[in-house]
Amino acid sequence: MVHAVSGKLNFAIDSAVKEMVSESTAIAFSGGLDSGIVAAMAGRYSDVTLYTVGVEDAYDVVASEELAEIMGLKWKHIEIREKELEDEIKEMIRITGTVNPITLSFEVPLFYVLKYASEDTVLSGQGADELFAGYSKYVDLEKNELRDQMKADMLNLMEVTIKHEQKVAGNFGKTLRYPFLDQNVIDIVKAIDIEDLEPKDLRKHVLRDVATAIDQPEIALKPKKAAQYGSGTMSMIRAIAKKKGTTVNGWISQLSEGI
Repeated sequence: MVHAVSGKLNFAIDSAVKEMVSESTAIAFSGGLDSGIVAAMAGRYSDVTLYTVGVEDAYDVVASEELAEIMGLKWKHIEIREKELEDEIKEMIRITGTVNPITLSFEVPLFYVLKYASEDTVLSGQGADELFAGYSKYVDLEKNELRDQMKADMLNLMEVTIKHEQKVAGNFGKTLRYPFLDQNVIDIVKAIDIEDLEPKDLRKHVLRDVATAIDQPEIALKPKKAAQYGSGTMSMIRAIAKKKGTTVNGWISQLSEGI
């Protein structure tokens, strides 16, 4: 079944990217599978710049620079510095009203891209984990449990995460688009049997087939690492909270007071 739809999926994602890019386009780029596919396809139709956010020498930064060079695409590193992070998170809370520490830490990299990228159009790989069973929590779930969890996570993505991100994009005058959430892409994935989406040796193996099909084997083999960890954001947040003698939750609560 997967091989029967892989061509359609490849075409649908590529078509979505082509429709969503502008003459100059920024890619929120972690160096992983999802943003790698978006970047590779966008590079066919637009003058793209890949933006990677993270502390100096973070996993994402090192991996992204290497991959961008292999792909032959422009790459920029936006560094997260401890002395500025507190003000950036306070600004994100003010814009979005979000106070969940996990959400805030996960969203820091995209916040920086939306704030500091010079391009008006930004593409994100958001949605691939929910569509293609990319989260580690999906491993070993029974089929019905997997289906229900993926459905719940997609609902949370649309109702919480996307709304948060669109508030940030609007605040900075950016247009933020998600090729994996294009309706044609979603419809094709819905036609894939849940058994073919189940996490195996490498999660998101259906999407990895797309990376291989577009001649990006380096992307296809990239391991999964959450944004807040790959960028070093969570480690920095924990270090700041410790210096202030509180927990991460306590520090976030302090930041949100009076906003």
